[in-house]
Amino acid sequence: MRPPYFWSGAVDPRSRESAPLTRILLTPLAWIYAGMTARRLQRTTPLRLGARVLCVGNLTVGGTGKSPVVDALRRRITAKTGLRTASLSRGYKGRLKGPCQVEPSQHGAGDVGDEPLMLAQSGESWIGADRAKAGTAMEDAGVDVIIMDDGHQNPGLFKDLTIIVIDAQVGFGNGHVIPKGPLRESPVAGLQRADLVLKLGEGPLPDAVRQSGCPVMEARIVPTHQPEPGPYVGFAGIGRPEKFFETLRSLGLDLCDAIPFPDHHTYRPADLAYLHQLAEGHNARLITTEKDLIRLPEEDRAGLEALGITIQFDDEEGLDSFLQPIFTQGASHG
Repeated sequence: MRPPYFWSGAVDPRSRESAPLTRILLTPLAWIYAGMTARRLQRTTPLRLGARVLCVGNLTVGGTGKSPVVDALRRRITAKTGLRTASLSRGYKGRLKGPCQVEPSQHGAGDVGDEPLMLAQSGESWIGADRAKAGTAMEDAGVDVIIMDDGHQNPGLFKDLTIIVIDAQVGFGNGHVIPKGPLRESPVAGLQRADLVLKLGEGPLPDAVRQSGCPVMEARIVPTHQPEPGPYVGFAGIGRPEKFFETLRSLGLDLCDAIPFPDHHTYRPADLAYLHQLAEGHNARLITTEKDLIRLPEEDRAGLEALGITIQFDDEEGLDSFLQPIFTQGASHG
């Protein structure tokens, strides 16, 4: 399902495109959603572990780039400290509830979800619908540092540090809470519990971030390689498929067509047949994201190219300084 157009911050709130009547009708539901989130956070006592917990979350629904940030931080902490560092995800759309460690040789996206499976390609990855139980299992297994992929609105675990990721191109959308807008909670409430805002890409910083006084760092998503020249048909089922297509064009690729699918889309044989037919018609190759490729069975990946991405931090020294409580063996929890 694609987000409603009126969720976009680019829409004039006075225009018909902003769906003013719809937003008015949705206001009570937004109040209820925000209230439920606030009560859940207030009434739950987070479990404090001996392992350090770093949460990489956001304030909006949809993709902001959290998983690549988790991967980059996991690599960095492991390289800098040698501590056993693992990611923890809910396992969205996977049949297993966990807690369990993701094994690419045993699990598919249908078992554990696409993002945890993708993270398992480059490091240790766990899933658990109950974050407290999952964190306990990870600690018992010897994990020193847990990086939560999402979970800012989940109070199950005490977080030593929390990073809020913002896609600078979309910010906080129209500034309203679900279903009136894309926010999971009010920016004021969410930013009060954050230690750092990581702004990904080019774009203005939301006013709420400036007003919060929360420290801000910047980073960008960069491709890991340059695809071979030639015509391509791109497809993607991620939070913002157009962002992937823009990246392909920025690399100078001849993008003949671009086919968006909903986030976490499960590709059917008919979808793949259509994509291959489209590529043949353009005499082009198919290219997608690593997250999409991981959702396909092995036999359907032949002939497809995936564009890998990584995170480039603008201030690596500042990032290391921020991460010092995680880097330090035996750091006290505060």
